[in-house]
Amino acid sequence: MFSRLMPQEGKFFDLFNAHAELIAQGGRELGTLVDELVDGKGDIAQRTRTIDQIETRADKITHETIALLHKTFNTPLDRDEIHKLITRMDDILDLTQDVAQSMHLYDVRKLTQEACHLSDICVSCCERVKSAVSLLSNMDNAAAILKTCDEIGRLESDADRAMRTGMAKLFREEQDVRQLIKLKAMYELMETITDACEDVSNIIEGIVLENS
Repeated sequence: MFSRLMPQEGKFFDLFNAHAELIAQGGRELGTLVDELVDGKGDIAQRTRTIDQIETRADKITHETIALLHKTFNTPLDRDEIHKLITRMDDILDLTQDVAQSMHLYDVRKLTQEACHLSDICVSCCERVKSAVSLLSNMDNAAAILKTCDEIGRLESDADRAMRTGMAKLFREEQDVRQLIKLKAMYELMETITDACEDVSNIIEGIVLENS
């Protein structure tokens, strides 16, 4: 009797997809910001506000998902998997926001091509998270999901190498200590976005392997 009164599945996949779309939007906005700063232009304050707004919308979806989880009797995935997936997805946008806010607070006015390369990898990771999440509602997509997760893993490794290369060049060539400190922080923060994307891909991979 009790189970008949409870929502049976809820719109979890719709919520996942809405959040993943915001992850991709945030990644693209950050990529545009970095591109502009490589050229020494752009409105960093406005870009940061836009990313803040995206992150706020994503937070609301995260809270809605967790609230739905508490009142749904039969869930389409394991309850712990749902909770881990949406919270780790939220981590991606939190880190994206951290990068943008740090650029603003540190008064970063010029970025390097190495930073641009790192941001491109971040954007690619965010787009692939969106792709993997969009396929998750149907386990017939298992092979495509696992392929996308593998791509995210390779991109995270690319980001590690890009960060190390950027750091090496930075310490060899940058004479301004304040600029060196700023750029080092930006490289490290952007790399953490790809780590968070890989965390999400690992959760998705586990879901697929368990349910397909």
